[in-house]
Amino acid sequence: MPGRDTGEGDPVLDRLLTWLDARARQNPSHYINVADFVEEQQLHDEDAAVLAFELEQRDLVKVSRNWGGEAPDVHLTDAGRAAIHRLKKLRLNRAARLRCTMDAFHRWLFDTAGDQKPINPVLFLATPAAYFAGSEITGTELYEALAHLAQHKLIEKIDTEPATVAITPQGVSCALAGGSVQDHVNQPRPGTTYNTYLPNAKGVIIGEQQNFTQNNTDGVDPTLFVQLAGYIGQVSPILGLPDEDRVELERVAQDLHTEATSGNPEPGRLRQFATQLKDKLLEGATTMAATQGIQMAEQALAALM
Repeated sequence: MPGRDTGEGDPVLDRLLTWLDARARQNPSHYINVADFVEEQQLHDEDAAVLAFELEQRDLVKVSRNWGGEAPDVHLTDAGRAAIHRLKKLRLNRAARLRCTMDAFHRWLFDTAGDQKPINPVLFLATPAAYFAGSEITGTELYEALAHLAQHKLIEKIDTEPATVAITPQGVSCALAGGSVQDHVNQPRPGTTYNTYLPNAKGVIIGEQQNFTQNNTDGVDPTLFVQLAGYIGQVSPILGLPDEDRVELERVAQDLHTEATSGNPEPGRLRQFATQLKDKLLEGATTMAATQGIQMAEQALAALM
């Protein structure tokens, strides 16, 4: 929910458009005094003239300039009526409502209790920010947003009476980054960091030991399998997989790495893990990174033939 870059998206301007729509239906040909909106909604920090001019700049209203210094009167334009129509449709978008609620509450919490002091989240509902597309955010929507924010560790629920929440260090970082909550949630998360040196590994770094030297007499060259495991560990965050599938993929990659770097890797287990990685990439990923992983798995498996 951005700031006042457009007529739609700012909670106060959206409320004003909705209010003007209701008033215009009662008196279609009359100009409407914006000061009445500020007074009725108890928005004492807002300037009626500024609100009117902001809507006029977007061609959403026409302002009467004959008031002689009094509060402005406005009349909805065709563009304003179209914006109201879009707002009404937007209110039905449940995902957009939830995203807006998370963003608005998160910003309010940072501004109000950014020092991580617990606060009653219900207080948010009484603020001008607690609106979406001109309609009030409900308590049910707020608590759903709180659940998502807590799940992603942006807030911490405090077991008090009444219940309170506190912003977390991660929540503070999200606020300071300036993006939306969804931007923060969707950013790639670093996978396992591998720090092992492997001779002839073609630049792929894999493992958790400081150094790795492989000696075996069974004729199994584990190099391709170590490369495959390392590659999966590096690219798993950008494969676009659901979290559950990504975690499982990384687990299998770690199992493959453990087997491939053991003193005497067992060909059957190498084949099992490499095949599992290939199948998981074929099932759930469609990116170029996934295609490269599939090719690496096929090359490693071919080396066992």
